[in-house]
Order: sequence, then structure tokens, then C-alpha cells
Amino acid sequence: MKVAIYGQYYQNSTEPIIKDIFVFFNRNNVEMIIESSFLEVLYEKKIVQKEYKTFSSHLELDKSFDVLISIGGDGTILRAATLVRDSGVPILGINAGRLGFLATVQKENIAAFMQFVIDKKYTVSKRSLISLSCSPENEAIKDINFAMNEISVSRKDSASMITIETYLNDEFLNTYWADGLIVSTPTGSTGYSLSCGGPILTPDVKSLVITPIAPHNLNARPLVVPDETAIKLKVSGREEQHLISLDSRILSVKNETILTIKKTPFQINMVEIPEETFLKTLRNKLFWGEDRRN
Repeated sequence: MKVAIYGQYYQNSTEPIIKDIFVFFNRNNVEMIIESSFLEVLYEKKIVQKEYKTFSSHLELDKSFDVLISIGGDGTILRAATLVRDSGVPILGINAGRLGFLATVQKENIAAFMQFVIDKKYTVSKRSLISLSCSPENEAIKDINFAMNEISVSRKDSASMITIETYLNDEFLNTYWADGLIVSTPTGSTGYSLSCGGPILTPDVKSLVITPIAPHNLNARPLVVPDETAIKLKVSGREEQHLISLDSRILSVKNETILTIKKTPFQINMVEIPEETFLKTLRNKLFWGEDRRN
């Protein structure tokens, strides 16, 4: 078996998790290829000493890999998705963070769940992504122009609202006066969109969510649209530029730029362990069914 390892180092919580994973895979003769920057940190912290093969870009990940192990939080998985891209390599998230809707394997269950991986007793949850194109073109997004959670526009260097003209398949929808606007995938529906009042979608729903951020008109509500919809945005405001966020990647764009958001032709495969399904994660993370008043 051949696995890729990618992660972020958090001193208080990650070290025992990393050691457990490496010990387990070495004991089971699993070939590990480590992301080069992550391996440098592990050597520096003296967590591992053995020499390992490395990878440093998406070009080195191909179908010869059985799975990519992401060690960190949900943000780490979003960065891992930029490495996996359209290779089809499944991602399994080991949660070293806090909330974790994507990184669902908890540190106390590592050995048991790694055995599921070796035995291939898992299912794959296919996650839709969305892409961004700009007119005129923007060089900053040519290489990584997609997002797994959401693409959002927001104000920059100003306390004033921005105006966001929105079109669905070239038909005018609305002009939002707001701090910004989020276009979310089903995966991202439990993230930024949810915090702004958007609905939760299960990962297999073929839809996108358009969620305004602090809209001036309180009747501007989140909207669910088919994921085959082409969404066009044009932002104007008092400043010359506004911000675009593709998951955790942020860039500045001139006002009046035409932004087109579409579903990508490829998906990200997430490993789903039988004991850690999406619905169970929802109940655990949102404390559904529990009385938290005391």
C-alpha cells in the first residue's frame, strides 16, 4: 500500500498523532511519501528520523497512491485538496484541530481507523468543487482557480458595504448591498455560509448555496440553486478593489471585474469510515439532541 502524508504541526496536539500514524504504517509495511515541507518540520522537531521519499506538488500525486492522509484540521484538508486536484486520490482527515467537519478521525481512534484504510473497509464520499474565472483575466488564480468549500467576495479597506450584481445563467437575480457574498458547495455549507445563516446541505446534494454576508436588506436570504448553474458576479463600491476568497486563498480584484463561478469537471474523493459518517459528525459537532443549557 502507498500513502501520501500531508499535515500541519501544532505542538500541543499533533506530535502524538503523528507518531501513532508513523508507527502504525511502519509496522504494517505501508509505503509513506511525505510532503516535503511537512517532513522538514518533523525532522526539525525530531518527531521522525528515518529517511522518507517526498512530494512537493500536485504533479507528483497520481493514481499509484491509495490514499492521502491529512493531519490537522479542516483547513489542512482544503490545502490538501489543492495538491490532490483531479488525480482522484482519496483524502482521509485526521483531526488535530477543534471543530472538524472534514477531518473526522479523532486521535483516540487512529489505530482502529488506519486498519480500516489498510483493509480498504471504507467508502468514498465525492465532494463537488467550484471554479472561478475573471474577465479581464487575473494571473493570481490561473493555477489554483477552484475551491472545495466556498468562493466569496467581500469589501476591502472600507467600512462601507459593497454592491454585488448577481446573475444565474445570465439572468439577473439580485443586487446585494452587503459586506459580501458567499457561493458555497455542499461541503462548505457547514462552514462560512452556515455562520452567516445559510442552510446545511448533505455532501451528495447537487446544489450550491448563495449566502449574503450582513445584507443591508434583511429580506435578502440565502438561496439554494442547482450546481449546474453559472453564477456571475460584478462588484462595485467606494474602494477601487474588493477581496475574493477561494477557501483560504485571498486576492484583490478591481471593481467591475466579471466573476464567473461554475462547478468543476472533477471532484474530490473523501474517505468515509463507517463509524464516522457525515450525519454522525453533524450530531457530534452541533450537539444535536443534547441539552446544553447547563
